[in-house]
Parts: sequence; C-alpha cells; structure tokens
Amino acid sequence: MKKKLLSVVLATAMVASLLAGCGAKTEAEAPAAAEEAPAADAAAGLAYTGEIDFMHFSTSEEAEGNGGSMGFRTMIDEWTTANAGITLNQNVLANDEYKTQIATLAAADDLPDVFLLQGMNTKAWADQGLIMDMTDIIAQSPYAADYNEAYFAPFKAADKTYGLPALTGGTCTVVIYDKQMWKDAGFDTFPTTWEDVLKAKEYFDGEGVDTIAFGNGGQWQINSCFISAVSSLFVGTDWYLSIINNDGKANFTDQAFVDCLAFTQEAFASGVFNEDFNAITNEDAREYFIAGDAAAFVGGNWDEAYITSTIKEADAAKYENIGFATFPGPASATAAKNVQNIGLGYAVAINSKVAEDPDKLAACVDLAYKLTGPDFANYVATNYALGGLTKVADVDLSAFDSVMVDFYNWSYVDTTTCEIFDSYLDGSVWSVFNSEAQEMLNGDKDAETVAADTQAAWEASK
Repeated sequence: MKKKLLSVVLATAMVASLLAGCGAKTEAEAPAAAEEAPAADAAAGLAYTGEIDFMHFSTSEEAEGNGGSMGFRTMIDEWTTANAGITLNQNVLANDEYKTQIATLAAADDLPDVFLLQGMNTKAWADQGLIMDMTDIIAQSPYAADYNEAYFAPFKAADKTYGLPALTGGTCTVVIYDKQMWKDAGFDTFPTTWEDVLKAKEYFDGEGVDTIAFGNGGQWQINSCFISAVSSLFVGTDWYLSIINNDGKANFTDQAFVDCLAFTQEAFASGVFNEDFNAITNEDAREYFIAGDAAAFVGGNWDEAYITSTIKEADAAKYENIGFATFPGPASATAAKNVQNIGLGYAVAINSKVAEDPDKLAACVDLAYKLTGPDFANYVATNYALGGLTKVADVDLSAFDSVMVDFYNWSYVDTTTCEIFDSYLDGSVWSVFNSEAQEMLNGDKDAETVAADTQAAWEASK
C-alpha cells in the first residue's frame, strides 16, 4: 500500500518540530570520523578549512526512538565525514537547557556560528542584527523548488527569512491512550467530550491509576502541549492567526480565550491529571503511561516516538493497544473540534557575524542545506513515515505497522490543525504566559489575570 506524503496537506498545515528533548545531560560531541566520504550535499570542494561552532538539542538520549533527532544526527555525521577539513564543534544540550543557553548567548551577542532558532525569537533577534538574513540563501538553494513554503512562516520578519526550518513534522498535542484500559472503563475510543473524560475518571480512580498523565515542570508544556490546541475549541482555528497578524480582530482578553483558560484551570483541578503535573516534566509523565499508572498521556510527537518505541520493545500486547486522539473540550466549546497543533518550530540559523568570512559562510550554508534538504526528508520518510521541510513524493506505508500508520493518518489526514503558540510572537510574551499559566494551575491566579497580563506583554512587544 502506498500513500502520498500529502504534500498539499503538509504545505498548508504547519508540521511540528521537536519542541522538547529527553534527559538533562549536556553532550559535547566530536566530529564523526572520516571513513568513506559520500558526495557533498549541495556543493563539492568547500574552500573553508577551519572550525564551525554548532549548537542544537538533538542529544543521543532524544534520538532514542525519535525519527527527527536520529535523522538530524545522521545528517550531521554525513556532513562531517564529507568535509573532513572542517572541525564541527557541537554543543548539544537537552531541550530545556538549550532554550535557556541560546537566549543567554543571544543576550551577550555571542551566538554560535550555526544554531537552532525558535520561531518566537526571530523578530527580536533579527531586529538586533544577531541572525543572518537568509532570504537569498533560501532562494538559491538547490532544493528550493521542493520546500514546503508554509513552514517558513515562523522565521520571517519584515518580509525577510532568517532560517531553514529543521527537524520533522509532527504534533505538539496528541492524546496517547491505552485502548484496552479505556474499553475496561466503558469507552470503545478515547472520549470526544470532557464530560465523558470525567465519567471515566470515576472508574480509573477505583483502579488506582491516573486518567491522564501530564508534565508541566518546564512551564512551556501547558502552552505548547495543551492550550495552543485546546484554545481552538473555544476561539476557532483562525483566532491565533489574527493575533500573529496583529489585525486588531483578536486579543488575549477575548472572552472565548478567557473561557479556555478557565476550563484549563478547572480541568487540572478536577483530579483527571496526576497530582504532580506542575512539578514533573513531560519525560517523567510519559513514564506513568508506559508503566500503566495512567490510562492516557498528553504530549508531543517526540513523546509519541519515545513511548511507542519503548512499549514496543517491552510489551507487544500493550503496543498493539496504543491509540491516538485529540483532546476534547466541554460541551460549551463549539468553535472547532478534533484539533491538534502542528508546525516546524525550529530552523537552522546562522550568526550574522559569519558573513565576515565568505568561505566560512559558504560552509555554514552547506551544512544548513544538508540538515534540511532531501537527504534528511527521505531518511525520516523512509524510516519513520515523517515529513521535513523538503517534499517527498511517496511514502510506502506498507513498511510500517498499524500503530505507525494510525499515527501517520492521525497527524496528517484525520485531524483539524492549528498553529503552535510559541512558534510565533516574541519570547517575552510567552515568558509571561507560561509562568502565569503555571501559577493559574496551582490556583494562585485566575484566568482573567493571566489573559490580561499576557495581553499587556503582547502589546508591549509590538
């Protein structure tokens, strides 16, 4: 059986990069040893023979079962082998630490030569002259005709583009559930209404397990992995586009968005989620699901990759019972349904100072082409049924088992898509929102206050 990778769908629905990584280790990696050098990705015979400092978050831990990180690391190895005269100094951090460190380096005007740029930092860092305008570099790419143009949106400012979207396409908000556990609770599939989730909680409470596992210890998870998708049930899928475009039609203080925040607060106070959700990470929470201590888990595609690969190895019967769903809202939330957020949230960017050395710049551009080009796209399509920046004509789904096919269809065919909140807007907005949303879940702030403070941060960032 063959199915198209749905280029049209992927071009119109932003596909998620890996917004989080596993583990807390810092990993300094040496360049791969030069063995049989493959052909260079975009240009043979690079003139540069020095060092390139490269910072990213595809740790070896994250690559376990994670197609995007494995593909990213594979492309790095191939590029270093093909360019033995260049020393690629990699600074590889776990995702949460990466976000902190890259922001610290930007504040000190000390960014590495090549790094992963998060969409929400694009405008501010472009305005400060920290990152290179890559508009012409992208237009001159040998793969330009095959790029999914919609993926560039988070990395644009003033009609210029500052990065090549990287890593794989997938969701930030997927409900992963154990079909058998939910059948035992009286549901053939994961509920489509919040009211039914509450009914299922009564059963799971009696069994001594959590209904849904979630981790918000890093603060960003409630934003990326919950509210940015669930909000669409209240405000519709175009509301956030209005925020992004600043067209005056939408505000964070709109009653429908306040209602979403109020529902979120009520949902996490209901006992449906594990009690320690605000203290643990998504990596911790997914272990609850794997161990059978929770009947479902909410997280991103990187979590799905880890969960399915771990369970497949440990428990074949449980693996066959893995299902995927979108998060349901209350009966009053009727603006949209069956919604997940999807997009490429990171891009390969280049420090503007690199332009001072044309040969070094050419090498950095070549690396960026390699990491985001057809070699990467074909690798993740063939091995993981995932998509990247570059379109792939066909994916042979017959090579994958039913669970992987189900997730492919859930991701790209069967759901309504919306934008990932923190792929856009200035990071100062999300700093306020993330911290105050966590306080809200602790019961220390109400929805109206969080909405008003986020609105003020947004207006101040314009």
